[in-house]
Amino acid sequence: MLPKKIMDEIEKVSKELNLDENKKQKLIEEVTKAYLNMRFEPGEAIGILTAQSISEPATQLTMRTYHLAGAAGIKVTLGLPRLVEIFDAKKSIETPMMTIYLKKEYNTKEEAEKLAFKIVEKRVFDLAKYISIDIGENSIVIELDDNRKLEKVEKIIKEHMAKRADVKVKESLIVVKPKEEEIEFSELQKIKDEISNIVVEGIEGVTAAIIRNEGENWIVQTIGSNLKEVLKLEEVNENKTISNNIYEVYEVFGIEAARNVIIREAYKTMQEQGLDVDIRYLLLLADVMTWSGEISSIGRYGVAGAKASVLSRAAFEETIKHLIRASIRNEVDEFKGLFENVMVGQPAPVGTGMFELIVRGEEDEHRRNDKESDKGE
Repeated sequence: MLPKKIMDEIEKVSKELNLDENKKQKLIEEVTKAYLNMRFEPGEAIGILTAQSISEPATQLTMRTYHLAGAAGIKVTLGLPRLVEIFDAKKSIETPMMTIYLKKEYNTKEEAEKLAFKIVEKRVFDLAKYISIDIGENSIVIELDDNRKLEKVEKIIKEHMAKRADVKVKESLIVVKPKEEEIEFSELQKIKDEISNIVVEGIEGVTAAIIRNEGENWIVQTIGSNLKEVLKLEEVNENKTISNNIYEVYEVFGIEAARNVIIREAYKTMQEQGLDVDIRYLLLLADVMTWSGEISSIGRYGVAGAKASVLSRAAFEETIKHLIRASIRNEVDEFKGLFENVMVGQPAPVGTGMFELIVRGEEDEHRRNDKESDKGE
């Protein structure tokens, strides 16, 4: 009755807890009851149940929910806004975050603090005492808080502005002079802003980091994400470190990892709001979003807009557009789905409507017997 994997788990638990045969049998009976209760019958409308089971609790979520991430006091998106980000598969999310795990040899509070300090991006304006425009000389002048970083900052600015400006150090000041002889003040202002935002230290995109203890592990939690660069660091455990940005995980680890992030983030968001949703619905939804090998949103430009049925697409959004496009392309609706059959009043291919029965009556049986006897003669 039970799959081999579940029976193996029961055997494992029985050995760990030293269960005798009677207790083991009771465990098997309870697991069997739960297993049978969780099954669904062939032909059940799982897609409809999934949509209803996720969207109904989601309406109970707070419309705008945030919490402060530790002592950093940074707003982190939760609740409905976070679910919208996940299911709409947004490439740019409001609060990208990384959870960084350390390798065994670096798994200490001191090493975690060092890593957190090292990865937070520091731009020119973070290191500068002031950045000003010298109108007389048509240049930008930078004075740093720490003159020991003078050469490093000069080198990075020089690399960034190589084709557009000359960069020199004059009496502990960095002077950036555009190569154009005549330049407007507004252009100087743009160059100043650009120089101010050049990343000198740390990893670009990581704006803050805090450390926390989780069991035996010291974890670095970041605001901002750059998974590709963080995984290059020697201290980082690449097998556990993860980002909440689905597209970033997809680019670094592939579609299966992105699917897992969709499941994990959606389930965590609902659990934080005290909503108990069967994870299998989220598994199905994540499968639908990623089965093609790419991430698709749940919406008119994603899963809903890619349905084969013309009427099903038209029923969702942009009705006229879908109908006109289908008529121009000479598309045919074969009525294989639920929505289109319900729309025209036909039995939907779900439950008992999934198959057709041919009933052989008594009269048909007599005719068949007569034909067989004629052949015999």
